Parts: sequence; C-alpha cells; structure tokens
Amino acid sequence: MSADDPTRIRSLAITAEDLLAALEANARRDAGAVLRVTPPFSGRMRARLHLAGAEGGYDGPPQPIHIDPEQLLDDDAPAFPSVDATEDDLRSSPDVEYTPERHRERHEQRVAAWRAAVRDRVREETTLETPDGEATVEVSVLG
Repeated sequence: MSADDPTRIRSLAITAEDLLAALEANARRDAGAVLRVTPPFSGRMRARLHLAGAEGGYDGPPQPIHIDPEQLLDDDAPAFPSVDATEDDLRSSPDVEYTPERHRERHEQRVAAWRAAVRDRVREETTLETPDGEATVEVSVLG
C-alpha cells in the first residue's frame, strides 16, 4: 500500500482536548468542526481539530480525511448541556433563587461534568469512510 492509500490506517490518535473542542463547537454554534487526518497516510495517524472547508487549497490527491467527532463516541454518550435547560432547571428549583451568576456557575459545572463523561465514552474503534473504501481503525485518546 502506498502513502496515498488511507485504508492503510490502522490506529488513530487524538487528544481529548481536540475531541472535546470539536464536539463543543458543533453543539454551541454548529461550527463544522471535524477531526482531520492528513496525508501521507501510515498505519498510525494523528487526527487534529479542524474546521471543515478551511483547507484553503489542499494539494492532492489524496485529500485529508474529515471525521465527525460524534462518530468517535459511544451511543450512550451524553448530549452537550444547553444553557436554556440549565436555566429552566435552576428557575424551577424551589430551593434556589435564580441569579445570572448562579446560572453561569451551574452551567459551567454541567459542562465540566459533560466533558468528564465524554472522555469515558470514546469508542475503541471506528470506521473511516475514504475514497479508497472503508478502513476500521483503533482509536486512542491522548491526555
């Protein structure tokens, strides 16, 4: 297999921070964040945070592979907590008075809990869709 063949990828490494940033950017503002693997391809590759469509003219073929960050999560991974749901929960609590500061603090706590939970819900492997066919790869989370 040549370095142009993405099906030669066997394992994919990604930092937890890149994965979380991509998921959060897409949940908050549908940013089009992906994890990108760039050629030349080898058995072990690194996927990095990237905004889809921001290549600015990538020479190729081969083209980079874009991976939807959701694809790396188990089916039971929690959804990103919404600001509105946090506010609704806070306002409906008879034991707590709503304040903007308390809302901000509570939402920060929920986001921190979501981040911790997502780190534990990354798939051990995933399937990459490439122009040369599918490649099932092992997923390793760094940090």
